Amino acid sequence: KEIDFILLAFPSDPIIEISPSLVAGEPVTVICKIPDVYPSDRLEVLLQKEECILSETNFYQDASTNTETKTVTYSFNPTAEDIGKNITCVAKLPIANKNFEPKERVTSQKLNANFGPQNTIITASPGSSPKEGDPLKLTCVTESNPPPQIVWRKHLADESIQHLIENNVLSIPRARFTDSGLYICEVINLVTNITEKATVDIVIQDGPKNTMISVVPATAVKEGETVTMKCTSSGNPAPVISWKKKAATGESEKIFKDATLTIQNIKSQDLGLYECEAYNQFGKEEKAVKLLVQVPPQNITVLVYPSENVKEGENVTITCSAYSNPPSQMVLRKAHQEKEIILPSVNGTFVLYNVTKNDTGRYLLDVFNEVGSNIKVIEIAVAGRLEKADQMIPLIVAFSCVAAIAVPVAAILIYVSRKAKINGSYSLVKALRLKV
Repeated sequence: KEIDFILLAFPSDPIIEISPSLVAGEPVTVICKIPDVYPSDRLEVLLQKEECILSETNFYQDASTNTETKTVTYSFNPTAEDIGKNITCVAKLPIANKNFEPKERVTSQKLNANFGPQNTIITASPGSSPKEGDPLKLTCVTESNPPPQIVWRKHLADESIQHLIENNVLSIPRARFTDSGLYICEVINLVTNITEKATVDIVIQDGPKNTMISVVPATAVKEGETVTMKCTSSGNPAPVISWKKKAATGESEKIFKDATLTIQNIKSQDLGLYECEAYNQFGKEEKAVKLLVQVPPQNITVLVYPSENVKEGENVTITCSAYSNPPSQMVLRKAHQEKEIILPSVNGTFVLYNVTKNDTGRYLLDVFNEVGSNIKVIEIAVAGRLEKADQMIPLIVAFSCVAAIAVPVAAILIYVSRKAKINGSYSLVKALRLKV
């Protein structure tokens, strides 16, 4: 009796190999190996991705007479959506022998593709324009496998880059105006060697601050000159700037709505306190500057009492008033004297006590300040009794003036200094020496 003997070999499940390491978007090859199978001409192999069939292969034409390892390959470009999906290799050996089991072997492997970073974005809470003092949180969100390294940087005004932290969340507990700027989230996948960046422009809103006034050429200018006052202020939104001038009543009057105020051919009535007001929806800030207009002596009035013609022994009072800025100083001197006598002023009134005929003559009243001068001429005639020709009654002088002035000694020094510049030299001792 003859017995038919059939060798069947299907000892183990398929082996799945993926080469190279999965990177999304780059081609990859899936290899399914069925080891030591016989007869291979009955072998059927199915490759699937989840429920999707990638390939179907059979070995019906194989003429092998020994056990062999059969291989099926399939190449495709995985995507980020393929992460976590199963690749399944199903090997079937459908032989009609009830004693042969199993007739099907299955192996599955999850796809773990490396990809990214991609679709990187920054979210700002409560927004990209918070108010000063509010908390600010910046979150960097990306798609990447494996998880990426995240670095925060800030683009500074001088074009340099400031390194902040290595974290996906950047928190600022109390935002300040200086926190405004361009923030950069840099995402690096160390496996795929891909870097992606996202940026967000943060603008901190706050009221005006650092308000300053600059004045050209200076805060004290001569009458007729041009002065320019410029006001600058920081804040967000950008502050609106206007100028006001303090009136004599103490009230402020709005005079100009711009950052730069120019006054041409300046006059004395333009002097005063000027206020720059910077304001936006979050507040306002004010700065003030005092503008001085320098005016030479003008509107000079000279009164002589009782008159220019007096009798010997009387007193002569000379009163002077003038408008100027800064206040004028005054000296009185008698013209055409061999030894000039300079009489300083105190409080604006000169008094010549107990005049004699020797006091007859022309007197020059010099009114001056640092920007100009004016001279008034006074003719005094004294009639009366005879006196020794070479004797002069000492003059006693007091002075009072409507305008505020410097002390007498200072006036003499200033006057003498001016004379010295004209004559080359001047002796104060000689000037003050009375002729006897």
